[in-house]
Amino acid sequence: MTYEPRKAAQLIAYLILKSGRDRLNVLKAIKLVYLVDRESIKRFGFPVLDEKRVSMPHGPVNSMTYSYIAGDYDADAVGWSDFLRDRENHDVALASTSLNADDLDELSEADIECADAVWERFGGMDKYALRDWTHNPRNVPEWEDPQGGSNPIPLQRILNAVGVADAERFAEEAATQRNIDAAFAAARVH
Repeated sequence: MTYEPRKAAQLIAYLILKSGRDRLNVLKAIKLVYLVDRESIKRFGFPVLDEKRVSMPHGPVNSMTYSYIAGDYDADAVGWSDFLRDRENHDVALASTSLNADDLDELSEADIECADAVWERFGGMDKYALRDWTHNPRNVPEWEDPQGGSNPIPLQRILNAVGVADAERFAEEAATQRNIDAAFAAARVH
C-alpha cells in the first residue's frame, strides 16, 4: 500500500458529515483520523491509511494527512480538493454542501465501521478534550512526549498498545506488503 490522499480526504469528509455541519476543527479532525486508524488496527491489524504516524506536542498525528490539511501538497492533483476545501479559521470544510456519504467511494465498509465507532465515542468531545485524551498514557500509550518536536510511532507499538496478538508478525507482514507495493510501483514507472 501507499498513502492515498483521496481516501484520507474522504475519511475526513465522512467525519465532517457525521458532525452534521460542513466543517470540522483541524485539530479535532487530525485526532479523529488517528483514532480511526487505531480502531482499524485494533479490529483488523492494519490502519485505514498507510502512512507514517508521529508523536507531536498536541498528540499523535497521521503525518501525510496533516501535511495535506496544512496545504503542504498540491491538493488538486490528487483528488483531495474534490472533497475538502483549504483550511480556514482552523477548520477543514467540505468542498461542496451537496457531498454525501455515497460520494465517498474509497472507504470500505470496514473503514466506515471504524469511523462510526470513533465518532460515537469521541465525536462529542471538543478539540482540547480530545487532545488531552490522546495525551493520557492509559488511553494512548504509544504517544510519547516529543519535547516540542516529533517522534515516529511505529506500527508495532500501536499493535501492542491496542492488544493485537502477535503484533510483531503483523508489523512484519505490513512491512513486506509495503516493500512489494513499492517494487510494483517502481516497475510501473520504468
